[in-house]
Amino acid sequence: MERTFFPAGDQEYSLISTIIRLILPVLLAFSFFFACFLVLPYDSCLILGGLMILYYIPPAGKESIIPLGIALGIPWWLMATSLALLDVLTGLFMILNFGLALRIPVLGPWISRFLASGAEFIEKRPWLSRWRVLGVAFFVWLPLQGTGGVGAALVGMIAGLTPVRILLAIALGATAECLMFALGSELIWRLILTNFYLGLGVAVVVVGIGALAVFLYRHRIRG
Repeated sequence: MERTFFPAGDQEYSLISTIIRLILPVLLAFSFFFACFLVLPYDSCLILGGLMILYYIPPAGKESIIPLGIALGIPWWLMATSLALLDVLTGLFMILNFGLALRIPVLGPWISRFLASGAEFIEKRPWLSRWRVLGVAFFVWLPLQGTGGVGAALVGMIAGLTPVRILLAIALGATAECLMFALGSELIWRLILTNFYLGLGVAVVVVGIGALAVFLYRHRIRG
């Protein structure tokens, strides 16, 4: 496997370049948030902003944030777009500031451990190298901890993808996952409003199947 991209952790940049790399993803995120005021009421925008921040606090994930946002009145398409964009911007931050990320407490050691086992990680998942962009996109689509922007960026680097292809893979996978949760949550919520008990029953079945799938996948990985 030919490695086409992997940022050097000790690479030095000028002060201006460092500042741009740091603030660009954040600036894009805030630009998107302020643009939401054009399509949402003020209170709903504040709720959306809070959910976007909450998304970065473990163990919160798409499977919990998206249904919560829809229940609080945020349109399903905007919830899906918001969290997919956050994954892409997180991946962009990782690509632009890889050396800095290595110095962040908790995150840096986790990245180092992840990269140290990179060859073994790819060996256990040969489809990542074989499918390239689609393989990394599928990795992002998996509704598991560690498959968001940070993990996906690292997997893309290990798989030898260029920065553009890493971001493309993250965008594809995150969009597919967010749409899955958003559309499913919207349908279940409408069903609950129409027939409470039927909708609640469907929600319990869906959550149970999802939990079972996650358990079986983790059990297989441990095995």
